[in-house]
Amino acid sequence: MNSITVTTTGRIVIPARLRRKLGIKPGTKVCFIERGNEVLFQPLTKQYIRSVCGMLKSTTSVTKELLIERRKETAREEVKPQSLGTP
Repeated sequence: MNSITVTTTGRIVIPARLRRKLGIKPGTKVCFIERGNEVLFQPLTKQYIRSVCGMLKSTTSVTKELLIERRKETAREEVKPQSLGTP
């Protein structure tokens, strides 16, 4: 177990061994997760993001869904009756 000290400005230093092990480099974003009286952190590395992307995958892409909806709207607009003033 590693012990670290929080500075007066709320900053902590992640030990170098953990930074290397977890792939944390300058600029790496880290997500803090509250669990009861504990705080966990998860580095948002490319590897981690790739691993969770599949969990949210839909059977249809958002782009495909938008295209389908737009085509339906276009079809409805083309079928609209002519104005009452024409025979």
